[in-house]
Amino acid sequence: MICVNKKPALEYHVSAQRLDSHGSVALCKSAKIPLDTDTAGRTDAFNPAELLLAAIAACMIKGIERVTPMLKFRLRGVDVRLTGRRQDSPPKMTGVEYELWVDTDEPDRRLDLLHHNVRNFGTIFNTVLAACPLEGTIHRGLPPWREAKRGGDTAEAGT
Repeated sequence: MICVNKKPALEYHVSAQRLDSHGSVALCKSAKIPLDTDTAGRTDAFNPAELLLAAIAACMIKGIERVTPMLKFRLRGVDVRLTGRRQDSPPKMTGVEYELWVDTDEPDRRLDLLHHNVRNFGTIFNTVLAACPLEGTIHRGLPPWREAKRGGDTAEAGT
């Protein structure tokens, strides 16, 4: 264990197991995540690139959860949509773009401060940023993909 500033470094432990030629499972604490390790792909599990994007999204949302009490920042919800770009030879991610949506009445300068904190103090965010471009924008309100879904729910409720 490496110590930084006399504090022991945090460690994280995950194990993964191949179930069959169609999939695997990742295990951590009491949680299980099905993995798409089938060469043909699966629609009911995350593949490795999607897991990376999900880890970035989780890092961003967790960072918001951590900083909102300190900033006394009020919000009703957070949504993130990420797009990763991959090249084939050599295989690697060449960039990640995100849209961060925060449902809040806070002023623009406070929304920008929240975005600054997300971009500068996330472990996974900073790790990926060191490996490839990671850029995005922050928006106020509900994202279009949620607005459309909510509108659909309203229409169905009226029938």
